[in-house]
Amino acid sequence: MAIYTKEEARRILEKALSFSTADACEMSLGGSESGNIRYARNTVSTSGHRSNQNLSVTSSFGKQSGSATIDEFDDASLEKVVKRAEELAKLSPENPEFMSPLGPQTYDEPRSFIESTANITPEYRARVAASSINPASEKDVTAAGFLNDSSGFRALLNSNGLFAYNKSTDVDFTVTMRTNDGTGSGWVSRDFNDIRKFDADEAAKVAIDKAVMSREARAIEPGKYTVILEPAASVDLLRNMSWAFNARTADEGRSFMSKDGGTKLGQKIVDERVNIWSDPLHPEVPTSTWNGEGMPMRKTSWIENGVVKNLAYDRYWAKEKGTEAVPFPSNFIMEGGDASLADLIKSTKRGILLTRLWYIRSVDPQTLLYTGLTRDGTFYIENGEIRYPVKNFRFNESPIIMLNNLEELGQQVRINGNLIPYMKVRDFTFTSLSDAV
Repeated sequence: MAIYTKEEARRILEKALSFSTADACEMSLGGSESGNIRYARNTVSTSGHRSNQNLSVTSSFGKQSGSATIDEFDDASLEKVVKRAEELAKLSPENPEFMSPLGPQTYDEPRSFIESTANITPEYRARVAASSINPASEKDVTAAGFLNDSSGFRALLNSNGLFAYNKSTDVDFTVTMRTNDGTGSGWVSRDFNDIRKFDADEAAKVAIDKAVMSREARAIEPGKYTVILEPAASVDLLRNMSWAFNARTADEGRSFMSKDGGTKLGQKIVDERVNIWSDPLHPEVPTSTWNGEGMPMRKTSWIENGVVKNLAYDRYWAKEKGTEAVPFPSNFIMEGGDASLADLIKSTKRGILLTRLWYIRSVDPQTLLYTGLTRDGTFYIENGEIRYPVKNFRFNESPIIMLNNLEELGQQVRINGNLIPYMKVRDFTFTSLSDAV
């Protein structure tokens, strides 16, 4: 059994801590139970279950630290891993940025564990696979998908009296549909903490419809186009933007958030309709209410009406700058509007619908310029209707420019643990065509 209760986890950690002779000691105990099913060529290929647990110990003498891990929790094993961490600490060089472990903290009660997700069965996973395979076969389409569900816990204890505990559940699903003539491809992704929110039939239909619609794509000229970005198309660009909300790289002149020896904190950088925050207690995207150091995670505004409201400070950099530490976000929530995807298409005179982007690479960190490719459903829109599929493009675009060229925000959708709206953006830059389907 890899999932321990709060009381069981505390007992193991306290026993391990009793063996410590270091100046400071931090321990992290975690475990998970997960199941999966994988299918390709309209046939299930693998189905499995995993059970994992581990204990990580970091011991410190002064500014020297060493870490060791183990997956056995009898007394002899606990003593062994603690002593090994102490041996390594004494051999390590000093860390000039060492920070002593936090003392006791107060945390919000997490919402990240859902019992029904923890109780998913192999029979349920088989039904999910069938919900893709059966309709795909009927539409002359081949399905390849993967469903993974997990439940887990993480507990943290240190020699300064801090204890934290969190349980969570997750389910992740992706499926790619390819037409049997090799000219069309559709894709969909769904992820939830709560399996009751997952509709496997709906997800499969979206991917199949896109595959069938994208057959025999036409080539059109690259250039600047109005685009409708589904959340899967924008999430990676926005997530890359969120990494720039790092106070240290901004202060040191190494990021987009750097400005004239300072930062862009308090400066308007995008359209005033853009509001972005993180919230570990959001009912649609709940996360742990503490981070790896045991710092409490709270609702935090990052962009408000287009203005930078916060930068993330780790504990060391906060001490150097004489300010409070601000943890990096555990999720990414962008305010949306009421428009559905169909509404955005209907209001578009001429544009391109993007299902998703991939192979994204940085071109210029100072401007957050990225390049990458479209895939799995790219469509030309004219006079409010999807007219035909188009060949995939390479793009060069910055999420900052994208959010300054915002035309309309649509409904929010959960994607990769975040909430991102459909977006209509003008002057999105496509630089060349790609023959890949």
